[in-house]
Amino acid sequence: MSGSSSSNPAAGLARLDEPLDLTIHALPGPREVEEAQRTATGRFKMFVVMLICAAPVVASYFTYYVVRPDARRSYGELIEPQREMPALTAATPDGKPLPLQDSLGQWLLVSVAGGACPAACENRLYLQRQLRESLGRDKDRIDWVWLVDDNAPVREALRPALGQATVLRVPREQLAQWLQPAAGQSLEDHLYLVDPMGHWMMRFPAGMDRAGAAKAKRDLERLMRASAGWDQPGRQR
Repeated sequence: MSGSSSSNPAAGLARLDEPLDLTIHALPGPREVEEAQRTATGRFKMFVVMLICAAPVVASYFTYYVVRPDARRSYGELIEPQREMPALTAATPDGKPLPLQDSLGQWLLVSVAGGACPAACENRLYLQRQLRESLGRDKDRIDWVWLVDDNAPVREALRPALGQATVLRVPREQLAQWLQPAAGQSLEDHLYLVDPMGHWMMRFPAGMDRAGAAKAKRDLERLMRASAGWDQPGRQR
């Protein structure tokens, strides 16, 4: 009939007489509550510890990459994405094998050249030393590294000036797996900056002179400020 309900009122009333089907769950006892609280507290403490450990790294990268000066004021070229140091085996000057990753834990200011080290190479080594020395109390946070990429012996005349340098021999083809020059340049034309975790993150322009070194110093000073508290002076092993 038009306007009437299609449901059956009698059937609905009949269902009211059916017993309710209830599932009863036992309440947790004091021991279960205590264990749950301990688990939650332990997880929270672990999260806080992880946050504290990661904070210096996150803060330094945020400061440099997000709150950093305009890119036009940066002399060095930021490498994006950064390139992690591969598992390379270097050799010390006396021929002993040494994993290159043993150099981690400090900022690395790196140059590449053959052992004969012509005038351009000698000038880069001088600028490396001066850059590091110019950082004052922060200089111990940076290692001055010369990677010799051939089998030529290091010239005797250079040895006295390399007292503060880390000199390691690494084949050029292996270095090419990690460091790369700018277009139209050679591997030995640049200085490279590597962070304490082994990420190659900056390349300074080819043919750096003293004016360029002053600009590179400003980049290094900003990085040292941004990463304050991340690493400590002297190698931490």
